[in-house]
Amino acid sequence: MDNKIARSVSPFNNELRLKGFNVFQIEEDDQAVRFYSRKDFYKICLTTGKSKIHYADRSFEVEGTVLFFGNPHIPYSWETISTTYVGYTCLFSEEFLCVSERTDMLQQSPFFKIGGTPVLKITEQQRASLNILFQKMIDEQNSSYVYKDDLICSYINLIMHEAMKMQPSENFDQHKNAAYRVAAVFMELLERQFPVESPNKPLQLKTAQDYAQNLALHVNYLNRMVKEVTGRPTSAHIAERIISEAKALLQHTDWNIADIAYALGFEYPSYFNNYFKRMTGTNPTSLRTMEV
Repeated sequence: MDNKIARSVSPFNNELRLKGFNVFQIEEDDQAVRFYSRKDFYKICLTTGKSKIHYADRSFEVEGTVLFFGNPHIPYSWETISTTYVGYTCLFSEEFLCVSERTDMLQQSPFFKIGGTPVLKITEQQRASLNILFQKMIDEQNSSYVYKDDLICSYINLIMHEAMKMQPSENFDQHKNAAYRVAAVFMELLERQFPVESPNKPLQLKTAQDYAQNLALHVNYLNRMVKEVTGRPTSAHIAERIISEAKALLQHTDWNIADIAYALGFEYPSYFNNYFKRMTGTNPTSLRTMEV
């Protein structure tokens, strides 16, 4: 059995970041599913092959052709089992789709919403129809048509409408150890919040309650599962990661303390200073001075 974990592919990243959209064809025996860790991109994949998809606290065993919807706010990973894998992948930001007034469909669809079902089993006839839509997006992406973004958004919405007509697949296996699976999902979601790339995009998830809400879990249940597996409470992991990021920003950027505080979710620099000193025994300015 040839297990491959899909990983980031850099040639698309700059274009994706600038335009908020990218679509490409998955070639036979190519890296089947390119995994984008950037937390602001949604994904729709039409793939044919055999794989296992880990999505939040569920695992999907899939074979044949499936349509997959990835929400950047929900951690997932993809194992490609078969050596031959073909299809299409479309990535887009919420801002890109905002040219359409039907953006409520994005969060409320049964595929992208938390607790939804992101995998659909596709027939050969449905695959042929969806192939045409993905190919049209590729054609428009490469065209010079002035309103191609609007047209691409229409194709994305059309794919979502076609998916709404289909029956979601519930063929998934709960992880044998619920505590382990919940802890793994939490740790992956925690890591996805970093690195903080700009003071203009501050940290969104800062507390155990934030993470529990994002994962559609009760905060007490999340805390119990994480502590059972790691021996440490959820808040300790969050604090450790925030401090680690704070040190990196102090050492490797020229952001002022106020910018770093805001980027890490602190309302006032004084709150950040007190928090940092309580956690590390020193203040941010002293640490930055020591590193110079």
